[in-house]
Amino acid sequence: MSYAIVKTGGKQYRVEQGQSLLVERLRAQEGDLVDLQPLFARDHDDIAKVSVKAKVVGHERGPKIRVFKFKPKRGYKRRTGHRQHLTRLEITDIGVS
Repeated sequence: MSYAIVKTGGKQYRVEQGQSLLVERLRAQEGDLVDLQPLFARDHDDIAKVSVKAKVVGHERGPKIRVFKFKPKRGYKRRTGHRQHLTRLEITDIGVS
């Protein structure tokens, strides 16, 4: 089984061919092919020649996260929310370029 460790959006992911994953929002249109930066690839010794290609399936938003600030005995309460913008990728190819 061949897999690779790639870096995108400041995070690292273990990916295999055919896998679908959510990453930080990428500036690419749906259907575009993007190249991911490989850090490690199993079954390949020279990491400089390895390429990981992924197809942009769509753009999504993550679950709502509630942020609540509170200071006791002062009557200070603030509630805000946040939804992260994400991109769903499908890994199409892990190989040597």
